[in-house]
Amino acid sequence: MARDLTHFDEHGRPHMVDVGAKPETDRVAVARGWVKMAAETLALARAGTKKGDVIAVAELAGIMAAKRTAELIPLCHPLALTSVSVTVEPKNESGLTVTAKVRTTGRTGVEMEALTAVSVACLTIYDMLKSADRAMTIEGIELIEKRGGKSGEWRRDSP
Repeated sequence: MARDLTHFDEHGRPHMVDVGAKPETDRVAVARGWVKMAAETLALARAGTKKGDVIAVAELAGIMAAKRTAELIPLCHPLALTSVSVTVEPKNESGLTVTAKVRTTGRTGVEMEALTAVSVACLTIYDMLKSADRAMTIEGIELIEKRGGKSGEWRRDSP
């Protein structure tokens, strides 16, 4: 069923949604994505490079990105995040999976913060390993679940 897009007013102009009257609730969002790479590149990432610990740097970059989401996405509200965790783990022998979990107590959700964290962590992995493998691809960035607010819980169906 089609719904009105909340980021446009009745005249079609973009605006930041007014969340002032909404109650504060606990909000959680989880997102994931992955960087596909050659097995040799994955081994390099797991062992570390002369640029440093690829996995630790990507996790930190994701956390930093979640905190800056409102500066990157034009209509996002700046949020006081209460928790951000980003994990990077091997996905078989074909790449690294990035998962971000973001929490806040507020009037709007943290889906964009979780998705931004995953995106920037994946880009960081690519940046740190590109000299070894320019054919890497960033794939499957998606929201896995969200909780809180008027719409309640949502979870992606498993494939």
